[in-house]
Amino acid sequence: MRLQRRGKKGNPFFHLVIADGRAPRDGKFIEKIGTYDPTTSPAQINLDFDLALSWLQKGAQPTDTMRAILSYKGVLYKYHLLKGVKKGALTEAQAEEKFQTWMKDKEARIAAKAQGIQAKSQEEAKARLEAETKIREAREAEFAKKRAAALEAEAQAAAEKAAAEKAEAPAEETEAPAEEAKKEEKE
Repeated sequence: MRLQRRGKKGNPFFHLVIADGRAPRDGKFIEKIGTYDPTTSPAQINLDFDLALSWLQKGAQPTDTMRAILSYKGVLYKYHLLKGVKKGALTEAQAEEKFQTWMKDKEARIAAKAQGIQAKSQEEAKARLEAETKIREAREAEFAKKRAAALEAEAQAAAEKAAAEKAEAPAEETEAPAEEAKKEEKE
């Protein structure tokens, strides 16, 4: 029992297969029992539970990664309970009850983890948005300050220009009568 790699470079996707130990990793296999996509969070595992259990009972040896996947899905626990039934330590009803209790608990933990991941991503997005808002507000405040300074400078320049024009206007008026007086004297 092993994983057979599929997918592109940097985007792994695996088929869970039953293969002869002498066959190459991605080579000939006996039977496909599921798929494994590690790129999602949490990882997506599709497994034919009964088929995997029957291969374990036939003596198939899983690789370390495959063993972890089978344990995560509960195949190894079910196999362990069935060995207990075979030895007479448990009845089949007790074994099934234990397994169902374990599965409910496992599904609850998986759902809680998925909700935790989703809540964490929402909090991160909210924090990112708040940080961007603060940066935007700081930039707007800086821009408004620069614009106010520019408007103030323009107003001051206009006031100085107006004052200069007012100062020039009385000077021109005083010059004009003086020039007229000179013209009158010449005549």
